[in-house]
Amino acid sequence: MVGLGNPGPRYAKTLHNVGADVVALLAERYGERLRQGKELAMTAEVRMGDRRVALAFPQTFMNGSGRSVARLVRRYSVEDLSKLVIVHDELDLPLGTVRVKSGGGLAGHKGLRSVRDWLRSDEFVRVRIGIGKPPGGKESGVDHVLSVPSRLDRGTLASGVGTAAEAVELLVSKGVAVAQNEFNTRQAGPEPLNGP
Repeated sequence: MVGLGNPGPRYAKTLHNVGADVVALLAERYGERLRQGKELAMTAEVRMGDRRVALAFPQTFMNGSGRSVARLVRRYSVEDLSKLVIVHDELDLPLGTVRVKSGGGLAGHKGLRSVRDWLRSDEFVRVRIGIGKPPGGKESGVDHVLSVPSRLDRGTLASGVGTAAEAVELLVSKGVAVAQNEFNTRQAGPEPLNGP
């Protein structure tokens, strides 16, 4: 399970890092924390039911994610790429919406493009978390993904991160088809805001 994002405190709360937020939440939920590994990534290993699951957050910056993912795939001997799950932000989905996808197009996501290029395949599973379209159109896409959500949007995004973590757990226990059936029909919904 690889959560995409950019390393360092400057990017920690940005929209582009929601994938990394999901992986960190899962590590915490299973009593672990991400630690610096040898694969250019922060990693943790957890047990979900009877499965051992490796969680990772690449430290190569978003556009170079594939370099780390390729090392992780070798390290964990992942031969069947349907066992690799990439969790990432998605401009084409409304804020907080979660969808599960297997293979197919990359919707212009440079992190996914890097993963595809390094693995020479796009047959991995994705858990997509909506961050909404940039208010100023495609030209302001970079500014949008690197922005911190407004206080109003934080609850919806936090709900999306929690839902994405549930999607990952269902993927592990029941597989892609069941996860798609469960999460691809759900609507995003805001959660109450806590704190400032």
